[in-house]
Amino acid sequence: MTDYTGHVVIVTGGTKGIGRGCVEVFAGAGAHVVFCSHEPHGGSDLAAAVTACGPGRADFAVCDVADAGALTALVAGTAARLGRLDCLINNAGWHPPHKPIDDFTLDEFEALMRLNVTSVFVGCRAALPFLRRSRGSIINIASLVATIGQHYATTYVASKGAVLSFTKALAVDEARHGVRVNAVSPGNIDTPLWQEAVDQSADPRRTRADGEAAQPMGRMGTANEVGRLCLFLAAEATFTTGVDHIISGGAELGYGRKTRD
Repeated sequence: MTDYTGHVVIVTGGTKGIGRGCVEVFAGAGAHVVFCSHEPHGGSDLAAAVTACGPGRADFAVCDVADAGALTALVAGTAARLGRLDCLINNAGWHPPHKPIDDFTLDEFEALMRLNVTSVFVGCRAALPFLRRSRGSIINIASLVATIGQHYATTYVASKGAVLSFTKALAVDEARHGVRVNAVSPGNIDTPLWQEAVDQSADPRRTRADGEAAQPMGRMGTANEVGRLCLFLAAEATFTTGVDHIISGGAELGYGRKTRD
């Protein structure tokens, strides 16, 4: 395991799924991780469990990243309390149920952009004064579908495409400060959000089987695998910036059925 002892990391949306995987992996590497969620449920218990396992520690804070003031305060407060900031992982976000563009409202689209995109801008802007001092890094969680598209997911794909393009532009600007900015684009990762989609489908068993069969590797990825990639980017990939790191089990490779009945 990579040693990240003495470093301070912020993870948004850290109580479950990919965010939780990042919290566990970074704390397992010795980091002091501060993570947030807009829901209080489970956060304190997760922080206690992660800290007990060591060698790093985790602190939980309730924060709705769609609230720019709250997110800015979380970042600034963390850096002031712990004396530094080395890595920001912008993970918080949401995938709406699939439906055609005709059924999305403007309010729904704008709310999703505020959550999935504006929060990334706000988090980066708040963190950069501290990351420039530590010559740290930013990792923005995008999505494989930002590159390949997705059926009945125009709003979500647009939001993740924006995150990906923003990452590349910010990497150009911050290179002179020694701050690296990278994106991670997961494919099918077995998370509570994915399971929610399975449970809400007409045929959950078929939906899960299709999800697993979408990768040449024959399975979905895990949150821990995404967390380990993020740790590598933060601690080891010192000559990497502005890159989209796809972690998909090869889902985007080869031919497959594209027409729909």
